[in-house]
Amino acid sequence: MKKEYDFAKMQGRKNPYAKMLKKSVSLKLSSLTVEYFKKLSQTTGLPYTVLMDSYLSDCALKERKIEMSWK
Repeated sequence: MKKEYDFAKMQGRKNPYAKMLKKSVSLKLSSLTVEYFKKLSQTTGLPYTVLMDSYLSDCALKERKIEMSWK
């Protein structure tokens, strides 16, 4: 291994995985929703934020539409 490297001559290239990186967002969720995913995280061993991301990613990939009716 060299003591020093000269990066001045190197040309960079774009990260091909940059589009797949996660983006930090802030949103307000009901306490019921958060508690549900926290309880689920205890049984699965995964962090609740990972479970939320996985669920939302699945919805996005399958292009699920929300069905709501107001009474």
